[in-house]
Amino acid sequence: MSLQEISTQLQAGNAKGVKELVQQALDAGIAAEEILKDGLMCGMDIIGQKFKNNEIFVPQVMIAARAMKQGADLLKPYLAGDNAQSLGKAVIGTVFGDLHDIGKNLVKMMLEAKGFEVIDLGTNVPADVFVTTAINENCAIICCSALLTSTMPVMGDVVKAAETAGIRDKVKIMVGGAPVTEDFCKEIGADCYSVDSASAAEMAVKLCQGA
Repeated sequence: MSLQEISTQLQAGNAKGVKELVQQALDAGIAAEEILKDGLMCGMDIIGQKFKNNEIFVPQVMIAARAMKQGADLLKPYLAGDNAQSLGKAVIGTVFGDLHDIGKNLVKMMLEAKGFEVIDLGTNVPADVFVTTAINENCAIICCSALLTSTMPVMGDVVKAAETAGIRDKVKIMVGGAPVTEDFCKEIGADCYSVDSASAAEMAVKLCQGA
């Protein structure tokens, strides 16, 4: 069987087909890491690129991500232990005063598709909660989302809270959301701004690999 077919079915959002093909690949003795990389992640990378280019939209991404999850859940027992290809942990949330979560949820899915373990704090998250979670969970990245201009200053509070807690040199801080800009990111001293979820996931990988 072809791992390309897993990628194709994932892009089509066929969760049942993805699950069946992943099981067939496992039964055929193909390594779980290979199925993940050349089947599931390959498909999700294409979805991310299409979303970035406005060729597909939020509903298609979410359907593909659900298909990805079905396949990934089957692989989990085989990826445990020394063979786990996790890039590290990221904590994500929408900042205090803001209840919007579509963008945050997309970034979360893209990060998981790249191999991150993501701790989702939800919406309306105070600055100190981001930092406390990063410390307790040993996170490499803090991802802050905002859709309201009025809540953007909380992102600056997250950077300050990380400095106060003494972890600023250990954790990368990413910011994003419709009103956020590269200039604002620099102004508050965050590490990275991304314009969409696909870019966010790519940048997160680079940050963790020290690129």
